[in-house]
Amino acid sequence: MDPRPDEQAVETVRQLRALATPDGVRALSRAAELLAARADAVTALSRLRAEVGAELAGPAWGIARQRDRARAAFGDDAARLLFTGDTLEQAGRPELADRRAARLLAGGAASVADLGCAAGTDTMALARAGARVVAVDRDPVARELTALNVAALGLSGVEVLDADVVELVAAAAGGRVAGCDAAVLDPARRAGGRRQLDPDRWSPPWSTVRALLDRVPLSVVKVAPGLDHDRVPDGIEAEWVSAGGSIVEALLWGPAVATTWRRATLVRDGVVSEVSADDDPGPAPVGPVRGWLHEPDPALIRSGLMSLVADGATLVDPTIAYLTSDAPTSTPWLSSYRVADVLPFNLKKLRAHLRARDVGRVVVKKRGSPIEPETLARQLRGPGSGSAVVVVTRVAGAPTVLVCEPPTP
Repeated sequence: MDPRPDEQAVETVRQLRALATPDGVRALSRAAELLAARADAVTALSRLRAEVGAELAGPAWGIARQRDRARAAFGDDAARLLFTGDTLEQAGRPELADRRAARLLAGGAASVADLGCAAGTDTMALARAGARVVAVDRDPVARELTALNVAALGLSGVEVLDADVVELVAAAAGGRVAGCDAAVLDPARRAGGRRQLDPDRWSPPWSTVRALLDRVPLSVVKVAPGLDHDRVPDGIEAEWVSAGGSIVEALLWGPAVATTWRRATLVRDGVVSEVSADDDPGPAPVGPVRGWLHEPDPALIRSGLMSLVADGATLVDPTIAYLTSDAPTSTPWLSSYRVADVLPFNLKKLRAHLRARDVGRVVVKKRGSPIEPETLARQLRGPGSGSAVVVVTRVAGAPTVLVCEPPTP
């Protein structure tokens, strides 16, 4: 029989503490060497059991694998930090945590409550920025990870607290919560392995999110990127942040930090671009397909701010987030493709058209269509030497295919 969740948590905490000892550090170092040598799991665990003992072998190998996964985001710090699989997925990007911390402290915060600390990514960023931090979580594994990670980085001014976030927020008064003058809240949006789309089913629920924003003006809450705009309270700034072509976080900034109505932020190669508006700018106008198709960044789409970067471009359809114009664009917010052909959607005719153009390799994009891009790409693959970007969408309400030239490197 599997251990009860509380028993599993106790065992995980015991293993984490063992790995923080000198023997545990040596076991982690040896596990990292085996991983770097690309030893398979069976071989690695066999060697580790022989060299460091069975008690440390499994946990050390598991942490070494998580550190290897974390290196892309956490850099050299990954070799000192501890993560479980779940907490690494929740951890987010440290550069974004640094950005959140800097903005809260610029708003006047000296002490910050990290409400739902997980592995301590926000706690570490806040402590590095000079804040006193109270890291809160009911999960003993999260508290242990946060405490050990803070210690591993030599950070001070952090208190790790076992407390209920709902109760802390309910007791908040005078703009303070958990004895702090600012707060970061990251509600759990998964339960039983399933994503919770209803904010009222988050943990803590939407009522607590609203209460925190009302009672602690120096606050920021991480929310689902798909949050309904109508949920955003008056006086709260909603921000969507994208990196690598997808939205990586959505944030609600409390009234003491908010500086605008909506914001889209793009992080690319260390450069941050922002578009913001104090009120709804409305959609871009609709027009016929012209020589270039522009694919907006997802944060720009989700924030409703596309019209601010359209610069004369028009929508191909009032319900579709593709823009079109007579020329390419240099803005980082839009990816441009030269339009070669515009066709009604018909699979047989599309295949014949691509063969006639000697196109054998295609990348399929879609909006407003039920097709599966990978399936259609296989169906369109042929012997031709050329390549194309095939965009399946709606134009003026009609199912349409735009055959575009691939972007130049």
